[in-house]
Parts: sequence; structure tokens; C-alpha cells
Amino acid sequence: MRVETRKNADSVPLPMTTKEGTFLVTHADDESATLRDVADSQVLTLSENPGVDAGSVVDATVEPEPPMEVTYTVVELDAERTIPVERVEFEPTAQATDIAADQPVGDLTTRERAGEGEIHVLTVPEEDTEDAATEVVEDEATVSRAARLGVDRVEVRTAAGVVSVRYLPD
Repeated sequence: MRVETRKNADSVPLPMTTKEGTFLVTHADDESATLRDVADSQVLTLSENPGVDAGSVVDATVEPEPPMEVTYTVVELDAERTIPVERVEFEPTAQATDIAADQPVGDLTTRERAGEGEIHVLTVPEEDTEDAATEVVEDEATVSRAARLGVDRVEVRTAAGVVSVRYLPD
């Protein structure tokens, strides 16, 4: 009889390792939480909620819990913050308007901001402008992208057929 160990068997999986990163809290209740890494989109389920709220962004170190290593625990919680995504009553900037004028409906252009952050310009059918802006504000991918960029807030501006998403420092 042969007993397989990690030393003599290729089929025995290696243990998962500690992971450090920035995570979006996609779900949280009194007992557990679910995190999504903003860099690689890996989803991690925490066996205990360390006090985080859904929708917040955390900088943390997590590690798998033995013996099955399917859930994680927070080893260190460095920071928790909220990144507001707000619809503002300003028109898109001249730069955003110029970008929109040069692209067909349905396209997205991304530009780095002078300094920190990004600007995304979407062109949509005029009658869909409000719905598109609402979708951007409510989409957790917007918060995830903001966390990945390291910015503090997101502004959504609109004009007929144009949605400008500004990822901004504080």
C-alpha cells in the first residue's frame, strides 16, 4: 500500500498562500463576507466578517483556513474606505465632449488624467443617456476600477449622448 504525501504525489494540491491586496466587499452580513480582488477579480469568501460593510474597499492580508482551504480569514486589515460614485450636475469637460464627437455611438475611450486618475467617455444614443449614467453609478465594477486606480471618488457627468466618468483623487 502506497500513501501519497505532498513529497511523492503530483496530484496532491499545494496549500494556498497568504494574499495581500485591495478588495471590494461584494457581500457582508453578521457572520461572513465576500471579497473580490480589484487586481485579478479573484473572489474570496471570509468565514468570519471582521466588521466590513458591503460596498466598501479594504486593503487587507488574507489567508486560507485549514483544513480545506476554501474559506479565508483576515490576517491584517490595513484600511477600509468607501469610494463614492456620484452623478454631478456639471456638463462633461471640453476634452470629453471632443472625444465623444470623434467616436461612434457605443464606443468607450479611456484617457489618463493630468496627475492622477482616468476619464472614460462613453457615447450612447441620446435617449439612453440617463439610463447609461445610472448603470455606471450603480455598477460595482465602477468602484472596483476606482480602487484599482487608487482614486478617492468618481464623478459621472452627462450631456445628450455622452456619459463622462471621472476617476479622481480627493
